[in-house]
Amino acid sequence: MHPSVIKISEDYFKTLNVEAKTLSSWFFCDNEIDANDCAKLVLQNIKKATSPSLWWFHANDEILPNVGDLNIITNWNGEAQCIIETTKVSIVPFNEITEEYAALEGEGDKTLEYWKQVHWPYYQRELENTCYTPREYMPIVCEVFKVVFTPD
Repeated sequence: MHPSVIKISEDYFKTLNVEAKTLSSWFFCDNEIDANDCAKLVLQNIKKATSPSLWWFHANDEILPNVGDLNIITNWNGEAQCIIETTKVSIVPFNEITEEYAALEGEGDKTLEYWKQVHWPYYQRELENTCYTPREYMPIVCEVFKVVFTPD
């Protein structure tokens, strides 16, 4: 764990005058360029959502996000960039994702066409070594968030 992850958590909880808690930390995507670009978009208040497949959570025995969750967003190297709070979670089939939601993701030209173009190959990679195969109806975990803390 990068020291900046511990520091950002301590600094955040200090501003609230409460005891520090350990927060989960993670980066977006599955490659350095996209992970760093997405972290920058979050810091610019452009990227406000993320969308792993529900099947990824099942395959990796991960807990689904909940409203109110706090997470530390890092760059590819694990350096803390900010803390986000989950504001909405819904599960939507891939083929029912809306233009509005695609725009919240904040990537590329923010269109649904772009969202599908970059997410479909991502889901193929995400589910590659699992018992799941991407399908048009696959459930997507649509997590909307807001930045609640950035380091000085």
